[in-house]
Amino acid sequence: MMTHMHRIGGRPVASDDVITVVNPSDGLALGRIARGGAREVDQAVHAAQSAMQDGWGDMEAVDRGRILARLAELIRRDAESLAATESLDVGKPMSLARGDVAACARYFEYYAGAADKLHGETIPYRSGHTVLTVYEPHGVVGVIVPWNYPLQMTGRAVAPALAMGNAVVLKPAEDTSLTALALADLAREAGLPDGALNVVTGYGTEAGDALIHHSGIMHISFTGSPEVGRLVQQAASERTIPVTLELGGKSPQIVFDDADMELAGNTILKAIVQNAGQTCSAGSRMIVEDAAYDRVVSDMARRFAAVRVGPGDQDLDSGPVVNARQMERVKGYIDLARRDGLPVLAQGQIVANASDGGYFVPPTLIGEVPPDHPLAQQEIFGPVLVAIRAMDEADALRIANATDYGLAAGIWTSDLGRALRIARSIDSGQVFINNYGAGGGIELPFGGVKASGFGREKGFAALYGFATLKTITIQHGA
Repeated sequence: MMTHMHRIGGRPVASDDVITVVNPSDGLALGRIARGGAREVDQAVHAAQSAMQDGWGDMEAVDRGRILARLAELIRRDAESLAATESLDVGKPMSLARGDVAACARYFEYYAGAADKLHGETIPYRSGHTVLTVYEPHGVVGVIVPWNYPLQMTGRAVAPALAMGNAVVLKPAEDTSLTALALADLAREAGLPDGALNVVTGYGTEAGDALIHHSGIMHISFTGSPEVGRLVQQAASERTIPVTLELGGKSPQIVFDDADMELAGNTILKAIVQNAGQTCSAGSRMIVEDAAYDRVVSDMARRFAAVRVGPGDQDLDSGPVVNARQMERVKGYIDLARRDGLPVLAQGQIVANASDGGYFVPPTLIGEVPPDHPLAQQEIFGPVLVAIRAMDEADALRIANATDYGLAAGIWTSDLGRALRIARSIDSGQVFINNYGAGGGIELPFGGVKASGFGREKGFAALYGFATLKTITIQHGA
């Protein structure tokens, strides 16, 4: 069985111990990854510091951009093998994995073009003075990505960090590290200097903890749970370094009686079934105007019943969740609904030839969920959609805002005035009117409010998070 090693300073590095990688579609071992900890993180940080001292941080922005553009081309060249690896590692359908590879390539392409376009400004000041601002890299940044979209989220954070001139130490999730390691090899082939991108695999409690506490890390980008996000923020506060936190959500889909239900239904279903519901911005609460509730819920039940779930290589509507622990967590919420007398209105079908060892959960629609019920408040991170009845526009807005989260929201109505009123009043980092997700929206700033975190990824705004602003004042006389 193959053991995949860390990538530190441009070369494979082994550890004394390993972690077995499992295919979620059948529960069988795929291979092993190195189990890194404080020693490997320290090696990676020093390699990144060397890369900064050897000229990566001072490289002209246009040259950084050219390297990232070459990396985007290499990702596209190897798209099919990367997608196959992602599908096996995460369990997602091949079509979704291919989309993730395309998105990763697009991140590097986008930030390749943006690398030399982060401009400072001149500021009017006293006579005899010229004041200007410049953006500079933090130095060595730590990036921790979760297991749900490993390749896409690696591109989302690593591309702007490198474009800005930082060196990166990346810690992928222990469940899904394989494509991050492959990406590091492609980056070296593209011409990225050794040490500019390092990948340390291992558990969050070991490698991740060492990374967030390392004195050489000048910025941390973390995507994951609010509980771990708070630990990251606490570690950063000890050294007063900046962080970007994307911590999940309980995103509402608000449906009014005048909505185009054919458009809304297809999109709402995809937004919760895609990637087995393991999406931070998944539209997991469907808040429906009372006049439309029965009709909308009946339509969605029909859609859920037609969903097919199976192994990633069968390329069905949905695949397994990532591991046994996550499967039991999601099934526990469905069991809770039944115990509390909430109607399970429809479930998708797991195909007959799916392995008994796979981590499959049927996509589930649950109706008449009280807004304060745990199913309406807690991030399930699985293919479970809860339907909540709202009396009117004001009630729908109140329910939408009545969670700790605020990552994304969907509004479905033909009344544009109402849509804009809600969009301006809802607690959310992104709002979609008569659409949801915008096809990934690599150009669109993404991030949350409240317990969903702070800072922005995607779009040009991400560059600011990976930069520090310096003000230079020159006194030259009148």
